[in-house]
Amino acid sequence: MDCGIPFCHQGCPLGNIIPEWNDLVWRDDWDAAIERLHATNNFPEFTGRLCPAPCETACVLGINQDPVTIKNVEVSIIDRAWESRAVRPEPPEWLTGRTVAVVGSGPAGLAAAQQLTRQGHTVAVYERADKIGGLLRYGIPEFKMEKKVLDRRLDQMRREGTVFRTGVQVGDTLTGDQLRQRYDAVVLAIGSTVARDLPIPGRELGGIHQAMEFLPQSNRSALGQEVEGQIRADGKNVVIIGGGDTGADCLGTSTRHGAASITQLEIMGQPGEERPANQPWPTYPMTFRVSSAHEEAGDRVYGVSTKEFLGDEDGNVRALKLVDVTFEDGTMTEVEGTEREIPAELVLFAMGFTGPETNGLVEQIGPELDERGNIARDAAYMTSVEGVFVAGDAGRGQSLIVWAIAEGRSCAAGVDAWLTGTTTLPAPIQPTERPLIA
Repeated sequence: MDCGIPFCHQGCPLGNIIPEWNDLVWRDDWDAAIERLHATNNFPEFTGRLCPAPCETACVLGINQDPVTIKNVEVSIIDRAWESRAVRPEPPEWLTGRTVAVVGSGPAGLAAAQQLTRQGHTVAVYERADKIGGLLRYGIPEFKMEKKVLDRRLDQMRREGTVFRTGVQVGDTLTGDQLRQRYDAVVLAIGSTVARDLPIPGRELGGIHQAMEFLPQSNRSALGQEVEGQIRADGKNVVIIGGGDTGADCLGTSTRHGAASITQLEIMGQPGEERPANQPWPTYPMTFRVSSAHEEAGDRVYGVSTKEFLGDEDGNVRALKLVDVTFEDGTMTEVEGTEREIPAELVLFAMGFTGPETNGLVEQIGPELDERGNIARDAAYMTSVEGVFVAGDAGRGQSLIVWAIAEGRSCAAGVDAWLTGTTTLPAPIQPTERPLIA
């Protein structure tokens, strides 16, 4: 390798030992490569498909040329390991007699559950949906990650001893007090699911939905499930408000529905092709990126703000009123004379999430919240309620899958140490650390 002193692992929240498994692949030692990869990452088949790869922007070669395609190497290692049956269940040698409940089956909850199961604790994962996986199951479109990739890992976890309980609304059918009475420790991995809204004139019109209303329905339909009253984009002019990954997922899904047109709006200006001077290597730069969904169809409009939703005589949205905006010193200014309308029969909000749901379970258990409305925790990931821990977006705020897995692993170390007095589990990050990518 030409990196000299490598920095790629510095950019990885999981602390993946990238230089080592890159070198092992070059040496054609794939068995050793998957061992080094699994040493820091429970689910490389997820991150290799879904992570935006801050490791690649931290690659030394990226200073003045194209970086190593680390994600491609990662997913090649794990896919080859699955094909060769090198990925096997790793059940514990003995049981500790301690029990742990994990609420939420997204990447943070699954990572915590697998780590704790392998330590010998009896772990049950609770999920309110009908199948395990959280957003991995019903939030990520099939074209981005096939669900068989998730199912084979869940099968491994079942064989290791993790118990999955679906269709359980913890906080309703099972209260927070009952959960704490049944288990020695509780891990809250409930995500950041309160979606950001856009309360402007016309918001009450029909045809305006949150992305997480639209995507789960489409995912269920793609998996052969019957969805009553499904939100469809067929033949419609679709407008997606929000320029991130969720917006791109809405775009790709609308393309597959057969939308007449798709427009993705972003309030910020279009980023440049090159790394900005104020975001030097090895930080993650805000540059113009094109996903596979963008390559397929759709238009992207930058530097615009939606002022109003316009309706038809039936009470459904028919158009959006837009205006160009600029930002100076953090202040948004409308550009005079740029107001215009664009047609829209389906509007999807993909503007991110403001925090975890606090009614129900969180209200019943009563942990303190931080200044951003997330569940506060200490250095061991324990909340203000003894024996109750939090991992992932519920404590960190909306972030990346790689941070969720890292938090799940670190939280598991905190739980294990609290239950047994010590731990041999690795803790990749402290909860006070901030993500490279907002």
